[in-house]
Amino acid sequence: MDFQKRTVVITGGTGALGRAVVGALLEAGAQCRLSYLHAREAESFPYKDRVTLVGPCELTEEADVAKLYAGVDGLWASVHIAGGFAMSRLEETGKADLMEMLNTNLVSAHLCCRAAVKAFAGAGRIVNVGARPGLEPRQGAGMSAYAASKAGVIALTQALAAELAPRNILVNAVVPSIIDTPANRAGMPQADHAAWPKPEEIAATIAFLASPDNQVTTGGAVPVYGRS
Repeated sequence: MDFQKRTVVITGGTGALGRAVVGALLEAGAQCRLSYLHAREAESFPYKDRVTLVGPCELTEEADVAKLYAGVDGLWASVHIAGGFAMSRLEETGKADLMEMLNTNLVSAHLCCRAAVKAFAGAGRIVNVGARPGLEPRQGAGMSAYAASKAGVIALTQALAAELAPRNILVNAVVPSIIDTPANRAGMPQADHAAWPKPEEIAATIAFLASPDNQVTTGGAVPVYGRS
């Protein structure tokens, strides 16, 4: 995959999956532009001298999203990893909790997709990040608000794929199960960690979907479950 002279915007690029994605894109020659919310994320980011960091950006706010995409010359791809997760049984999930998940996951993806399409010079690639409970809602017991928000991301992806295909803008989502990160291992110490997909493995799928090598795949909700 060759990203030479191609600009890619990445949200959530300072997290575990985001770092793997940025590393893969930099290796392929991409010029990466990342959002961050807290200064400490930017300060500790291992690739901070090789990317453009824009922030603080609250991706549920249109003005902050506009700031992230402002001045990008010839955007090629936009990868939307930023989001949130919360376990919460139905009886414990009020309107504010539901809206938090919808805003953090669905609204942020919508606003970034919108800004990316405006920034594309012609053809482009968008990759969103869903989640297994969004694709398989019966996996979402005890996290219905989260599952609904990620189902919305997948629906958004597929609707935009149909809308934007005539403009050669391909829109896909990767759909991870539990990702093998230190935080997830600490939270589930008895799980079969070897079965979980690694950030680098998911990053390889994202990089392909965002690349010029991807000529025909659009509207995909691509499971990246590993062996879990």
